[in-house]
Amino acid sequence: MGKVTGFLEYQRLQEASEAPELRKKHYKEFVMHLSDADAKVQGARCMDCGIPFCNNGCPVNNIIPDWNDLVYHGNYQEALDVLHSTNNFPEFTGRICPAPCEAACTLGINNDPVGIKSIEHFIIDKGWENGWVTPMPAAAKTGKKVAVVGSGPAGMAAAQQLARVGHDVTVFEKNDRIGGLLRYGIPDFKMEKSLIDRRVAQMEAEGVTFKTGVFVGKDFPANVTNWSKQTISPDQLMKEFDAVVISGGAEQPRDLPVPGRELKGVHFAMEFLPLQNKVNAGDKVKDQIMATGKHVVVIGGGDTGSDCVGTSNRHGAASVMQFELLAKAPEQENKPLVWPYWPTKLRTSSSHEEGCERDWSVATKRLEGKNGKVEKLIAARVEWKDGKMQEVPDSEFELKADLVLLAMGFVSPVQQVLDAFGVDKDARGNAKATTDGDGCYQTSMKKVFAAGDMRRGQSLVVWAIREGRQCARAVDEYLMGSSVLPR
Repeated sequence: MGKVTGFLEYQRLQEASEAPELRKKHYKEFVMHLSDADAKVQGARCMDCGIPFCNNGCPVNNIIPDWNDLVYHGNYQEALDVLHSTNNFPEFTGRICPAPCEAACTLGINNDPVGIKSIEHFIIDKGWENGWVTPMPAAAKTGKKVAVVGSGPAGMAAAQQLARVGHDVTVFEKNDRIGGLLRYGIPDFKMEKSLIDRRVAQMEAEGVTFKTGVFVGKDFPANVTNWSKQTISPDQLMKEFDAVVISGGAEQPRDLPVPGRELKGVHFAMEFLPLQNKVNAGDKVKDQIMATGKHVVVIGGGDTGSDCVGTSNRHGAASVMQFELLAKAPEQENKPLVWPYWPTKLRTSSSHEEGCERDWSVATKRLEGKNGKVEKLIAARVEWKDGKMQEVPDSEFELKADLVLLAMGFVSPVQQVLDAFGVDKDARGNAKATTDGDGCYQTSMKKVFAAGDMRRGQSLVVWAIREGRQCARAVDEYLMGSSVLPR
């Protein structure tokens, strides 16, 4: 490494961010990337540790020590090339990835880990600022046509990789804009959508065709927000294309089957969040779900729940409470026990910092209201014994609730899509396909491949990018007999 003793000399530096009271007034990103000088110092903290566990901790296997060293020496364009060799969209992961690479960092055993995510953020932003991110069209066309169903990170990664080796790729998206859950699931204050738009422009210059407002299937699912204007059957795609990649997100939300669920003011998170993104994009939205002046209860302690908290605060909610069914995690993980794996520990997001009460080991028993509108939530405390949840006696309590947002995760991809293609499914309702050996990423239907949430269920953006890239190689091998794309 460029600075062998850097990890002894320098401390981890967090990226600067706007104060909570200021950033709650807008929907723009509020985290700034590192300066050149700070990035150099943070790159110097990377150890010559012999076995870079960070590489395996990262789902796309980013070559992290190499670009840390290049940043330390000021070779930013070469660092960008190394970063792009494993990750098509580091501006996405550099902003919203939870950084499992940092959990696997060797320095993290007894110190703060290297700020890998902040360095990745710095490299890609430096690349865009200097015009180093340019289209990479194929030198020659193969004459093969591939359809990609779903334009989230898995679909975008697969499409870009396939186009770069000469295939004619068409991406079908049911919504009115490209990006899938990146576009309509992640708030703009975490990732501005101009980042997607400029990647789409790059991919179009590489030969990718995007078609929005097109649902691939038969009957559009009623419980999924629908901006689709056209429906295409899988049979039609199978006739027109040499291969099909289904790469939609896990959009089937987990419901809350309690009395009062039918009351007005009780919504899935994905009924609430996309509407604000559309408003931010300049659309006029009828009957937008607003938290303004309301007592908001968010059920679910994960990232989606956190996004509901941040959006509710920006709406001007009177109060925000977030419940989690599980027990409160420890503030510090047991590193000797879990390293280099992802630890279970208490995580406080930027949205929590902006104002939110949180509670754990809470189960919702029922919702009550008047005139068909929710007014309060009745809950009870629970405890876990021998892996089973039990209600704590005499622990029932009520909470004022004008808006209840269900953010308890997603159980599977949209089943109507998988059923329309006729692919075999696993026990969790995902498309059944392996990730190694002959026929990897292939479903039970000839010519049909699956990647991302559609194959693995609800997961991270970085996992979607990995699967999209690997699926692209599998498709290329299927069409051409071999592939030069990276595994």
